[in-house]
Amino acid sequence: MTGKTVPAETLTRLVEALFESLDLNQADASCVAESLVSADLEGISSHGVSLVPLYVQRIKAGSVCVNAQPLIVEDHGGMVIMTAANALGQLSSKVAVKLAIERARQHGVSVVTVRDAFHFGTAAFWSKKFADAGMVGFSFSNTRPLMPAPGGAQAMVGNNPMAIAFPSTTGEALVVDMAMSATAMGKIRLAQAQGQSIPAGWATDAQGNSTTSATEAINGMLLPAAGPKGFGLAVAVDLLCGALSGGGFGASVRPLYGDVDQPYNCAHTFIAIDASRVAGGTGIGTQVATFSQSIRDSHRAPGTETIYAPGDLERANRQKIAGNCALLPTLIDELNELAKAAKIGLRL
Repeated sequence: MTGKTVPAETLTRLVEALFESLDLNQADASCVAESLVSADLEGISSHGVSLVPLYVQRIKAGSVCVNAQPLIVEDHGGMVIMTAANALGQLSSKVAVKLAIERARQHGVSVVTVRDAFHFGTAAFWSKKFADAGMVGFSFSNTRPLMPAPGGAQAMVGNNPMAIAFPSTTGEALVVDMAMSATAMGKIRLAQAQGQSIPAGWATDAQGNSTTSATEAINGMLLPAAGPKGFGLAVAVDLLCGALSGGGFGASVRPLYGDVDQPYNCAHTFIAIDASRVAGGTGIGTQVATFSQSIRDSHRAPGTETIYAPGDLERANRQKIAGNCALLPTLIDELNELAKAAKIGLRL
């Protein structure tokens, strides 16, 4: 993505200040800012600070509550059901992940589901919190229906992301992070903002015809990754999040970018496995590190310079950009306007 380069530290301070101006305390504002800026640093700009205007809009419209506190609804020891009470997704996820780690320490495995939830950034951001604690961590979320069943022309299920992180003795987790669609809707919105077309196979128009128009795709449907396989996984994640928590799934999850005065009503599920218990208490970090390196060292196909293990690309992007984020000029203008309206002196 082309754009103006902004120091991540400056960007983080501005995002924190914006959320503090909306009555989030400093710790909560910092949590949200860290999640969003981290996505930009890792090259996942569809889940980065481009979401700030939407978050602000929803807070002002009342569908996201800045003072809400996540609460336990059902407690079954190794399995807990919570309500986010329409808090920002990063804030309810922070509580849920901490609880999942605590319960996995007690039970070996834990499941924490969260209903009445909102967008939580990238799933990998949360799974890596588990890996940092020596655990295998799963993070799932559902979205409003975006994809048709194979051969269908009606959106039935969201692209429903999942991430799995494995702890490594190198300190660099092996991280699998993906949505169940061929691409994220955020990437299509970025293509539209830049006046670009999208690759065939990403999406359809509203009638179910394949399209390369970003605008038609936004008004249409995403296509599942790997056809029936991606669709089936998306259905499973939808039920794992929404049905298990007693929250929204399928059509009861509302559009993220529409009806901003109505709660998003998504759901999240976090699973923690205390891998430090196995192998006589030594865990699986050595195996993860060895396997990751064997992937990198595997034979390359002609024309391939580097082979990456899962999670390497995001780390490589962080190193490449050296603490700077490339933002579209239109987004910079929008963030500066929000700062001006909030009487924040800092500008990008």
